[in-house]
Amino acid sequence: MVRSIDRFSGQRILVTGGTGFIGPHLCNALCKSFAEIHVVSRKVISTFETRPRIWQGDLSEITTARRLLQIIRPDVIFHLAGYAVGGRGLEFVLPTFHSNIATTVNLLTAATEIGCNRIVVAGSMEEPVASTEDVIPSSPYAVGKWASSAYARMFNRLYNTPVVIARIFMTYGPGEPNSNKIIPYVINSLLHGESPKISSGTREVDWIYIDDLVDGLIHTAQAQNVEGCTVDLGSGRLVSIRKVVETLVKIMGSNVQPLFGSIPDRPMEQVLIAHTEITREKIGWKPKTSLKQGLKYTVNWHIKQFANDKVLRNEVYEAKRVDE
Repeated sequence: MVRSIDRFSGQRILVTGGTGFIGPHLCNALCKSFAEIHVVSRKVISTFETRPRIWQGDLSEITTARRLLQIIRPDVIFHLAGYAVGGRGLEFVLPTFHSNIATTVNLLTAATEIGCNRIVVAGSMEEPVASTEDVIPSSPYAVGKWASSAYARMFNRLYNTPVVIARIFMTYGPGEPNSNKIIPYVINSLLHGESPKISSGTREVDWIYIDDLVDGLIHTAQAQNVEGCTVDLGSGRLVSIRKVVETLVKIMGSNVQPLFGSIPDRPMEQVLIAHTEITREKIGWKPKTSLKQGLKYTVNWHIKQFANDKVLRNEVYEAKRVDE
C-alpha cells in the first residue's frame, strides 16, 4: 500500500514542536504537498527549507491551545511538541509534566471541541510496556510519554477523538539540534580529534533514520481504521550503542578510541524493539534505510557542517587579525 504526500492536498495541517528535530523534517516533507501547513512552537522559528505559517505559543496553557485551534481549524494534527530529555534528575519532573502531559491534554481537549479528522500523537520507545508486574517508568520523560499516550487512548474511547499514537524509536539523522545525543556527540568528538566518553554501550536500541520516520508519520496520518491504536515506528532490529559507536569510527576512518565505561549507565534503561510487522499491517509502512547507510548520511552532513564552521571560524580570525 503506497501513500502519497499529495493526499494532503487542500487540507490544513498543524505540526506542534516546530523547533525540535523531527518537526522541521516533517514540515519540509509536508510543504511539498498542496496542503496548508501551520507550525506552532514556544520558541521563535528562524528557518525552514520551505515556509509554512508559523505561530508562537505555549500549548501548556489551555487558552493558547483553544485560541490557536479555533483560528487554524486543522484537518490533521501532528503533535510532536515535548520536553525530550531522558535524564533522571528531579529537575526534569516539572518541565516534563508541563511540556509533555499538559500540552497533550490541552491539545486533545481543544481538538475534540472543534473537531478534527486525525491527530497523530508522538509516543516513545521509553514508555513502559504493560505486563503482569508493576509498571514503573524509567524517567520523567518516560512517564510523560506514557501518561500522554494513556490520555490519547482515553480521548478516543470516551469522546471518539480520532487520535493515533506513533511510538517513535531512537531517531537519528542530519539536523539533530541536541548535540548531546549519542550519534552527534560521537561524530563531533571524532571530528575534533577527541575521545568520546561513553557508557558501557551494552544497551541494545532500535534505531530509525529520520526520513523513514517522517514517512511513517505520514502513513500514520493517512491510514484507515487505526483510531485509538498505537503503531511502532522503528526498524525492528536491535543494535547496541557500542556497535553504533564503533561503526561511526569506522565510517569516519578515525584513529581516536572511544572511552567505553568512562561514564555510568543510566539506571532502568529499557530494551524494546518495534513490532514492524504489526505496523506494516496497520498502516502499510516499513523503513527503507539501513543503519549503516543512515549513519553515512548523518556523518556526511556533520562533515559538511564542520567544514562550513571551520571556514567561518577562519574568516572571523582573519578579520580580527586585519583589524589588529
